[in-house]
Amino acid sequence: MTTQVKTDGRPLQTALYDRHIASKARMVEFGGWSMPIQYRGIVAEHQAVRSSVGMFDLSHMGRLHVRGSRADALVQWLTTNDVNRLAAGRAQYSLLCDAQGRILDDVVVYNLGDEILLVVNASNRKKLLAWMAAQQGIQEASDATIVDATANTVMIGVQGPEALHILQPLVEGPLAELRYYAIMAAKIAGVDALVARTGYTGEDGFEVIAASTDGPGLWDVLHQTRHGVTPTACGLGARDTLRLEAGMALYGHEIDEQTNPYEAGLGRVVKLDKGKFVSHEALWEVAERGAERRLVGFELVEQGVPRQDYSIIANGQPVGRVTSGNVSPTLGRPIGMGYVPVALGEVGQEIAVQIRGRDVPARVVALPFYEHRTQRVRRGPPEPGG
Repeated sequence: MTTQVKTDGRPLQTALYDRHIASKARMVEFGGWSMPIQYRGIVAEHQAVRSSVGMFDLSHMGRLHVRGSRADALVQWLTTNDVNRLAAGRAQYSLLCDAQGRILDDVVVYNLGDEILLVVNASNRKKLLAWMAAQQGIQEASDATIVDATANTVMIGVQGPEALHILQPLVEGPLAELRYYAIMAAKIAGVDALVARTGYTGEDGFEVIAASTDGPGLWDVLHQTRHGVTPTACGLGARDTLRLEAGMALYGHEIDEQTNPYEAGLGRVVKLDKGKFVSHEALWEVAERGAERRLVGFELVEQGVPRQDYSIIANGQPVGRVTSGNVSPTLGRPIGMGYVPVALGEVGQEIAVQIRGRDVPARVVALPFYEHRTQRVRRGPPEPGG
C-alpha cells in the first residue's frame, strides 16, 4: 500500500486511511488530504496526550529530500536558519521566505548525514516544490536533487509523557539517548525507519517515518498496549488544541505570505550573519525598520470562545485580529493568539475580543500558555503544523 495520489480533485489519502475508517474517525479535508479530525472526541484525545500518550497520522505533511554535493548549499540558500551549524543527526526549525521576506512556509530541517530532509506543511508542498526548483536554477545547483518522498512514506507522531516507554521496547537502540531536535535511523518492530524526537504538542514525543507499505502494520503495533498503556489515536482537532496551548504557530493562522518572521516572533531563526540567502536583503530591511505589529498570546477574563479572524479591540477600536483561539482543555479557560500593534504587545496589556457583537475583556499573557516539565528544560522552537 502507498499513499494514494489522486488527480480527479478528490482529497488524497494517506496509507493509514483504512485504519482511520475502521476506527470510525470523523474525516475532513485538510490541506488537500482526507484526514481524521477526531476519533472519540477532541477533549479526550487532548487529555490523553497531556496525561499519557497519543498517536497521530502526520503522513499528509510533505517530506522532501535534498541530495547531492550541492544539497547543503541549496538548503542554506532557501532557508533562514543556518544549515552549516546543523550537525549530522540534528534538526532545526526554519522558515522558507521569498525575496520580499514573506513566509512561504515553516519547516523542520533534518541533517541525515548524506542528505537533508525538509518536513513541510501539506498545503504548501506543491507550491514549495515549484519554488525550490526555480531557486535551484537561479543558484545553478544542478548537483542537488530534490526528491518528494511524501507518497512513498508515512509519518506517525507518538506524543505524551509515556511516549518513550511505549516506543523503546519496539526500537533497536537506546531511544532515551536521542536528544531533543535530533533524528536517527533505527528498526522499529523490525521495520526500517527514521525516528525524530521533535513534536508539536508541548510534550515529549517522537515522529516515525517509514515506507508506506509498512505504515498500516506499524500503526497497529504502535497502537497495542505496553506497560499497561494503550496509545490513544488522535486527530487534527486535538493536535490543534495541543499546539495552541504550547503557543506554536500554524501556517494559515499565525503565519502566511502576508507575514514576516519578526512580527511573528520568529526572528530567532533568521540568521542574517550566515551570508546571502533568498530573503536576506528583505529581512535585513525589516530587522532594521522593526516590526509594526506583534503576535501575542491572550486569555479572556470573561466567558467566550475566541475564533480565528475575530477582531481584537483596544480603546473601542479594532486594532488586530485573532489568529487562533479556543477554550484550553488543560487550563479550562479561553485562550488565543493574534496580532496587535507593537505598543499593545506587552504582557498584562488590557485588550478585548469582539465575539458576536460584544467586546469581551482580555489580557495579553506570556507564551506558551502551557509548558510541560520536560519542555522547561529543553524548550525548543515550534514545528510546522499541517
